[in-house]
Amino acid sequence: MLTVDFSRFPLAPGDRVLDLGCGAGRHAFECYRRGAQVVALDQNGEEIREVAKWFAAMKEAGEAPAGATATAMEGDALALPFPDESFDVVIISEVMEHIPDDKGVLAEMVRVLKPGGRIAVTVPRYGPEKVCWTLSDAYHEVEGGHIRIYKADELLGKMREAGLRPYGTHHAHALHSPYWWLKCAFGVDNDKALPVRAYHKLLVWDIMKKPLATRVAERALNPVIGKSFVAYATKPHLPRAEADAT
Repeated sequence: MLTVDFSRFPLAPGDRVLDLGCGAGRHAFECYRRGAQVVALDQNGEEIREVAKWFAAMKEAGEAPAGATATAMEGDALALPFPDESFDVVIISEVMEHIPDDKGVLAEMVRVLKPGGRIAVTVPRYGPEKVCWTLSDAYHEVEGGHIRIYKADELLGKMREAGLRPYGTHHAHALHSPYWWLKCAFGVDNDKALPVRAYHKLLVWDIMKKPLATRVAERALNPVIGKSFVAYATKPHLPRAEADAT
């Protein structure tokens, strides 16, 4: 289940991609399949080991084209172990709402992104997320949980302040908002509640089968209750006068 829409966020074979806070690796795997040179980075060592296993399995199965590479590594989003201007593409999906110093993370992403490079940022959308916070304190008052809810203008403003130039936004995963509302209503750790189990089965079926009816429904509902807000931006090239001065 991808949050980034690669039809709006072009990726070329050979692009060097950083999936920052990669989690289970869903976006990193897609970039690898598309022929990129991928670095998947996360502070969770257990998840990184699993991502590395999947990279190896994908290579063995021939799922990645010739020239594609994939590396999984532990790291700190506030102190990335890469030189300046190392990547053509940076993806950070459902991560920034967890990090107190979100401006610091943006600064590090901009540092390692090449001029002209592209960045995709996804966070929980304000409206659906606010419902979750209202229904359940346990949803967000946990170690490593969500510490803020972004409004779209706030996130875009922080991206501009970091030196990025946003060029597009959209919402995603409308069908997942009701699931999380049910989870919050019945208890975030209560997976046995009948409404939660029934809706989870629906989501699994939708992900596996991709039926036209639910695809159409989600596209129609995304602008209204999409669970995620997605923003795309570029890192501008330096103006000629500034470049000459440096």
